[in-house]
Amino acid sequence: MSDRLKKLAEAGVSIWLDDLSRERLETGNLAALVADSSVVGVTTNPSIFAAALADGERYDSQVRTLAADGADVERTVFELTTTDVRRACDVLRPVWDSTAGVDGRVSIEVSPTLAHDTTATVAEARKLWAAVDRPNLLIKIPGTPEGCPAITETLAAGISVNVTLIFGLDQYHEVMEAYVAGIEGALGNGHDLSTIHSVASFFVSRVDSEIDARLDAAGAPASLKGRAGIANARLAYQAFEKFFDTERWTVLEGSGATKQRPLWASTGVKNPDYDDTMYVVDLVVEDTVNTMPEKTMQAVADHGVVAGDRIRPFYAEAHQTMETLADAGIDYDDVIDLLIREGVEKFVTAWSELLETVGASLEQAKQ
Repeated sequence: MSDRLKKLAEAGVSIWLDDLSRERLETGNLAALVADSSVVGVTTNPSIFAAALADGERYDSQVRTLAADGADVERTVFELTTTDVRRACDVLRPVWDSTAGVDGRVSIEVSPTLAHDTTATVAEARKLWAAVDRPNLLIKIPGTPEGCPAITETLAAGISVNVTLIFGLDQYHEVMEAYVAGIEGALGNGHDLSTIHSVASFFVSRVDSEIDARLDAAGAPASLKGRAGIANARLAYQAFEKFFDTERWTVLEGSGATKQRPLWASTGVKNPDYDDTMYVVDLVVEDTVNTMPEKTMQAVADHGVVAGDRIRPFYAEAHQTMETLADAGIDYDDVIDLLIREGVEKFVTAWSELLETVGASLEQAKQ
């Protein structure tokens, strides 16, 4: 086992793999990462499945079976992806058992085409939950204005949720409000709160990519680049600590509820000039998840320096960084609005690619 990854886990960071494919499942690669690399969870998204199915001959047999059964593209995608996630849940089940449900989680996302449709999102969440039929599943729902009430309703039904596409602090506050409202609803509906878990996926590197581009366009000092993503995430953790330190939450916690942990997402470094472990080692603190592409995980295992709490001691510095960026002309709210729109659009594009890939495979299977 990598000493650096082990040290990261011991610091309170749950290491989740941001990838899944049938090849990982059938070759034992995922099981090996759990055994040897401190991996205790898996996240997926439309882009990940599009890549897996585009390259995956291991899906051909199931596609042929579904084609023979008259399945259309939408049903085929649903069956292929839920099969992979169900099997991944089984691989991670021992972790789920040993951590009382905190980890050992696998996420699957509702169709991104539903990001602005509350009712359809809830219906899709229920459908995915029933199809996978594993207690260690998380349903990914975007933290859009329409997604937040869907998050509340889904949680109130006793379904665990991974809130995705969170970029901004105001948006994050709305997500935490939606979570607590959902837990209150679940309590009212008679659910065992200890079985309902949630993470809030706060995207990091994309914030730097957008703000760096704006700094370049404004001719701002290069020293300001590559600082926004980490500062923004640190302030998110400060908001998390404050939000879950209230009487309202204490009452729910006394009834068995668990905090919605921050999850650092988009942690692969986009700029080759930056340290390829920065979105991991500079965001170390307890009660968090870091979901990483395997390349980033390998970089941390090879040369990542885990140096204790890298969040709480830096709150003042993070506030100062964001103020300095504002003084340099960065419109934070405009950045966040753009990133949310682009995030949904990128997943919709990946979803379309996934449908096209599977559609071609279905046609070939019918010949």
